[in-house]
Amino acid sequence: MFSKACEYGIRASIFVARQSEKGERSSLKEIAEAINSPIAFTGKILQLLAKSDILESIKGAGGGYEMEVDSLATVCLLDIVTAIDGENKYNGCALGLQHCDENHPCPVHFEYRKIREDLFSMLRNATLLKMVSQKTSNTVYLK
Repeated sequence: MFSKACEYGIRASIFVARQSEKGERSSLKEIAEAINSPIAFTGKILQLLAKSDILESIKGAGGGYEMEVDSLATVCLLDIVTAIDGENKYNGCALGLQHCDENHPCPVHFEYRKIREDLFSMLRNATLLKMVSQKTSNTVYLK
């Protein structure tokens, strides 16, 4: 459903949020290991997230990635998906057609519209704070 980069971006954001909540900054290597992702690929994803103001990148000795704890309640999975995959998941045609709308629908247009709306709603309501809370309670895992 999401690109591999987006999957890693979500997992990385949850990991960094959890570490930030504990007052810890995470290195690229720590993040890549925690989410089981190649280091170079993870670095590119983290750059996108930092550019979108989801994560903060701290340069120099003792640097790494962190998030403001206050932002965990407002940053949602929709922000992460949009930063990495763009908005096509919510606006585009399920079949990738350039001209698909209510007046000229593709064969799955109306069925996919409901799925797309539900996905958008879920991503908008799933904040990093909720994700970190689930991770803390050991009900979910990232690897």
